[in-house]
Amino acid sequence: MMTRLSAFLKNAWTKESVLVVSFTITGLTVILPSLSPYTKYASMINELTPYSYTMPLQDDGNMSDVSSHPQDPQSPSLEWLKKL
Repeated sequence: MMTRLSAFLKNAWTKESVLVVSFTITGLTVILPSLSPYTKYASMINELTPYSYTMPLQDDGNMSDVSSHPQDPQSPSLEWLKKL
């Protein structure tokens, strides 16, 4: 099996080296992002980022369930990002 694969690759490299290089680069662009450590951190940041930003609320003093500042205890923390 390996000998046939190596013979095919040698033959393809000899005849159409541009296609071999382009397929190799395409394969690497599909595979390498999943192996990158930055993928983990990007997904963690995306989980904490809100999907939509609402209009600012005018506080009338009766809004106990709305956090007044993003760093209030009920909002998610990005402390792990500061420690990198």
